[in-house]
Amino acid sequence: MESLDNWIDGQYRHSATAMLQSVSSDIVKTRPGFGQVIRAKKGSIVASPVCASYDPEPDYFFHWYRDSAIVVDAMRVLLEDSRSGIDTAGIGAAGIDTMDRFADFVRFSASLQELDGRALNADRAWRGRVADDFKQYLRSEAELSVIRGAATSAETRVNPDASLDISRWPRPQYDGPAMRAVTLLRWLRTRWLDAALQANVEALLYSDLEVIRAHSRESGFDIWEEERGVHYYTLRVSAAALWAGAAWFNDHGRPAEAHAWATEADDILRQLEGYWNPEQRYFRSRVLDSGMPSGKELDISVILAAVHVGADGGTGGHTDTHSAHDPRMRATAARLEALFDAAYPINQARPAERGPAMGRYAGDVYFSGGAYYFSTLGVAEFYFQAALRAPDPRPDIERGDRFLRTVRAYTPPGGDLAEQFDQRTGVPRSARHLAWSYAAFISCIAARRRALDLR
Repeated sequence: MESLDNWIDGQYRHSATAMLQSVSSDIVKTRPGFGQVIRAKKGSIVASPVCASYDPEPDYFFHWYRDSAIVVDAMRVLLEDSRSGIDTAGIGAAGIDTMDRFADFVRFSASLQELDGRALNADRAWRGRVADDFKQYLRSEAELSVIRGAATSAETRVNPDASLDISRWPRPQYDGPAMRAVTLLRWLRTRWLDAALQANVEALLYSDLEVIRAHSRESGFDIWEEERGVHYYTLRVSAAALWAGAAWFNDHGRPAEAHAWATEADDILRQLEGYWNPEQRYFRSRVLDSGMPSGKELDISVILAAVHVGADGGTGGHTDTHSAHDPRMRATAARLEALFDAAYPINQARPAERGPAMGRYAGDVYFSGGAYYFSTLGVAEFYFQAALRAPDPRPDIERGDRFLRTVRAYTPPGGDLAEQFDQRTGVPRSARHLAWSYAAFISCIAARRRALDLR
């Protein structure tokens, strides 16, 4: 069998090429039921470039705020590779194009702040183009009437032609602007941006940070867009964005805003302490508006929060709590591993050198209910991040590699990554060519490289 390192090299190149198919796509998507023809604009990032219509794959031809931020962060990793001489299937030769795509993303994202739901209400013609059996899925005029200004940041997703999504969907959702702010700060710290692009990035970042400070602790939907409450993932990435943003703007002569953002970040981190369940030994993923338990408290989104904010917790070493170096986070990962190891048939009698295939939460019923490529890769990356400050990094590197071997076992020979691989058969399921899956592979391998350098 091909060595793990050789497989990683080939899969990394394929993931880079495949992920970029979702960035600034020139695909045209029709939704006859909604009377729409969607032409993707430069700077948009579709969750999947496959024009599906629940036939059976889901329609993911949308620009999700969170997904797009994760992809753009992976683009930064690819550009770092090209600048250090690592082969990523021609990305080096296209380095300027990658920077151009980032600039397009910034412009596209800024343009979304100009959306106004009242304009849709004033235009009566579009509702008439919607088929009768699809009208039940349309947003109400009352909901659209308040979508303008800062409210557009809570939209969860928009069409890649920079128009509002007209379908009913779980909103508001505040993790998107937070994850975008984390990503923008990482691009700023590269020092690659010219003055004009840096100014545009800082303007978008400032807007995101203000939205986060005002709304991140408000009730909203979780990253799976299923339950309304106050969610660990949203709080955690918001704290990371605010603290890192405060450090950036303080260094650039704006101490008043920096102080406000840092104060809010510290308050959020204190609030997160209440999410620890000492009896069950895991961080709860949510506190619902209803005050009732959801059954989804043990959720991979907690681990993804630690992974997405980075090995330093997004705080530049300010604190290791709620990062891969927090023993409570490791306990949460252990509980999740045990959950999916017992729940998924494909984990039964798995080889000792593989980790369990990972899903989202107990009782998931979406498509096959898991496993997810980005969940399994997320746990691998979690251990690679943990290795960075371990006295001996080798045990955590091997833990991460066990999950990579599981991903290899259920990746088709061509390297294409869907959203899920079936928990019973291992066959890819749900959205094909999921950009988040490819981005998760890229960021995971980047973390592995950093860990291996410590050996």
